[in-house]
Amino acid sequence: MTEYKNRSRRMEFAVRVAVPLLTSLLLSGLAEASEPSFRNDVMGVLSKAGCNAGTCHGNKNGKGGFRLSLRGQDPDVDYQTMTRDVFGRRINALDPNQSLILLKPTTQVSHEGGLRFRKESEEFQILHRWIAAGMENDADSAPKLSRLAVTPGEAVLLDPIDRVPLRVRADFSDGTTRDVTVLTVFETSNGLAKVSREGLVERVGFGETTILARYLHLQQPVRLAFVPSRPGFAWANPSAHNYIDDHIFAKLRRLRMNPSDVCSDAVFLRRAYLDLLGLLPSADEARTFLSDPSASKRSRLIEPLLERPEFADFWALKWADVLRNEAHSLDAKGVQNFYHWIRQSVAANKPLDQFVRELLTTRGSTYASAAANYFRPNRDPATRAKAAAQVFLGIRLQCAECHNHPFDRWTQDDYYDWSGVFSKVGYKVLENKRDIGSDKHEWKGEQIVFAPRRGSVVNLRTGQPARPRLLGTPLAAEQHDGDLLNALAEWLTSPGNFQFARAQVNRVWFHLMGRGLVEPIDDFRATNPPSHPELLDALAHDFVEHHFDLRHLVRVIMASRAYQLSSEPNESNAEDEVNYSHPLVRRLTAEQLLDAQSQVTAVPLRFAGFPSGLRAAQLPGVRPEAKGQRRSNQMDQFLEIFGKPPRLLTSETERSCECNMSQAFQMISGPTVNDLIAEKNNRISDLLASGKSTREMVEELYWTALSAGPLDDQLDRLIASVDDAKDRRAGLEDILWGLLNSKDFLFRK
Repeated sequence: MTEYKNRSRRMEFAVRVAVPLLTSLLLSGLAEASEPSFRNDVMGVLSKAGCNAGTCHGNKNGKGGFRLSLRGQDPDVDYQTMTRDVFGRRINALDPNQSLILLKPTTQVSHEGGLRFRKESEEFQILHRWIAAGMENDADSAPKLSRLAVTPGEAVLLDPIDRVPLRVRADFSDGTTRDVTVLTVFETSNGLAKVSREGLVERVGFGETTILARYLHLQQPVRLAFVPSRPGFAWANPSAHNYIDDHIFAKLRRLRMNPSDVCSDAVFLRRAYLDLLGLLPSADEARTFLSDPSASKRSRLIEPLLERPEFADFWALKWADVLRNEAHSLDAKGVQNFYHWIRQSVAANKPLDQFVRELLTTRGSTYASAAANYFRPNRDPATRAKAAAQVFLGIRLQCAECHNHPFDRWTQDDYYDWSGVFSKVGYKVLENKRDIGSDKHEWKGEQIVFAPRRGSVVNLRTGQPARPRLLGTPLAAEQHDGDLLNALAEWLTSPGNFQFARAQVNRVWFHLMGRGLVEPIDDFRATNPPSHPELLDALAHDFVEHHFDLRHLVRVIMASRAYQLSSEPNESNAEDEVNYSHPLVRRLTAEQLLDAQSQVTAVPLRFAGFPSGLRAAQLPGVRPEAKGQRRSNQMDQFLEIFGKPPRLLTSETERSCECNMSQAFQMISGPTVNDLIAEKNNRISDLLASGKSTREMVEELYWTALSAGPLDDQLDRLIASVDDAKDRRAGLEDILWGLLNSKDFLFRK
């Protein structure tokens, strides 16, 4: 304890005395350096002062007639704008102090953007010295920034330590290294910390935050955790089931959090059924599992569930969402064909690398070659490129279409070169019987997907044809068997392309654990680091070593203690939402909820255009987008209200599991729930006809809906309410309505 206090005092001294002194020395050293570089100093000042931000002169229309490239992505244009635009009136070479680029940000002249830096600041001195030295554009001579490093890269700060200084070092192409802390832009990911101009991070609240350090075109994230001291904390030393727990528990221990206890058998059973099948266990399945005294019953439960046809139904649904299997683009027959191909792939446990290769390389009729439907909603190279990057690599490229990505390494050239890989996809439309002639996005009829000989993409930045290039690689993509997409498929799914494996294990982790290790799950970037980077890499290595086997990955995750923890928080982890100290309670998805209601009431669902009894999770697509094709169906409407996505985006974020008042009204008084309960031939009818006692009927309803029986005091009251009612059926309906509206039914714990 004495040593801990000494460390705390030393840290406090560094923060209050040494850091300001060090900063002063750095500033003075930089000020006395040689002539400032436009590329490495002046451009740094423009970013540090916020001049080239999107809200200021980096806006596409500029501000006050002065426009800079967004975040300094085009220094040549910025040099011309500053020195030549409007007859060079922004710079006074004879008297630098009278230059507008110094007068306005220091508010010596009226400036809409307010004070950006002071006359005594290093930013002012750099600009002044550069103007006085002749305003050289050192595009050819300035060393290029090659690497950015921030110290510390991550830290756990235990209260009372509430601040930490960041130091940023830049490596340049000529082998030199420089401290650029004073020219670095610092941005926080949330409100838990604030950062000073000099890089001093101060705690605002407890929790984890990411600080983005940006200098010129490079960014580096810093992960910080501000942890309460918790004086009475003692590590519980829980036993690990596999390597997942080793990683999860190691971080929890650093954060002085204990994981919650292991969940009950009843909770695990219900969780496993919902996660794997999208269904509830039957009353008999629940009783059998809970009465089994075997210590290995949880691991023995998983394998049979993985082999059930409902597993293929439910996990095909997840792929149908992100692959945009919807009738407006594919037509009804295309939706059916594509869905059945996806489902058959899951049922056969087709390795995920093979699944993706077939998606990208299948050609031919969209009716005869089902996987070719992948290209039907993605009608142009840009759409195909963005979809493939987001779904298969977890990378969002949308920003780079118009400018270099502000939070990642992707440039406009990367974007257009990657789009060029998808330029040679053609469509032969055999027929198109669209319902609305003016709707150019509706396709209704057979199409042939083929690879034409010609096709290119124009790089809008240069005005020249893009050079087809695989994302993140320096070399042009070469055709494989005469087809760029064959080359793409081989590269994308190769074991050497580790990003593909990381993106796919993150997706599976999200579906089982409720939150991705990278969140959102399709937004991998340096500035959005994983919560557990070593665990993500370990899962990806395991996935590759087992030949991209989905079922193997599911087994590993579900076998972990982390998956089997109780959702009930303890004193140390109550505020945690990102470290898997306890599962976060989440509402059932639209399909899970409707199928569970059908299952509990024993009433088959009826969807327009489909046979009675088809479950919501088995629906191939979504309702037709053309209004003329829609038929009123309350079950379709129920799914929409509870967040079933329209499949217009290639992202998991399109599906919503948020709760709202419309959903509450649907459950309390909506027609779907009440019609299922009031159906003449449903579970209540069967129970009344079975001759069971009131006790047995109430218990059966509980076991069917909640996978557990009622408490003794509940049971006595419920029996009395049914026996005292004039109509026993009405009494049982009230109980069933209460069960379907209970939190234990509506939420996955």
